Amino acid sequence: MPSESRFSKTVIDIDNRSFTIQVLLFDNGSYVSITEGQEKIGGLTASIGTGTVPITTSIIPAKSESLFLKLMSEQLSSIITGINIVSAFIPKELENKTAKILIAKTREIVEK
Repeated sequence: MPSESRFSKTVIDIDNRSFTIQVLLFDNGSYVSITEGQEKIGGLTASIGTGTVPITTSIIPAKSESLFLKLMSEQLSSIITGINIVSAFIPKELENKTAKILIAKTREIVEK
């Protein structure tokens, strides 16, 4: 992966809401930040993917969207072996459709 960019920043609009997805890839994992509006660090969840079932823990509890953080972190661990950390600053509650689109778009970015 040395010749490829390890950082990606994408802005995606879903139902009149604008989200920024930032991905930083490492040899042994990734860091993903998903924000709505201001680019802030939000709740943090980490998953370690070493086998078939990732080990997941909350580092900084999210005010909301903790299930979204857990799902996103575990999805990344199914793609990338190692430590995958996800931060989400999302002030308003996510609808299921919006969450699915964000997860799919993040997977697409990571799998490039």
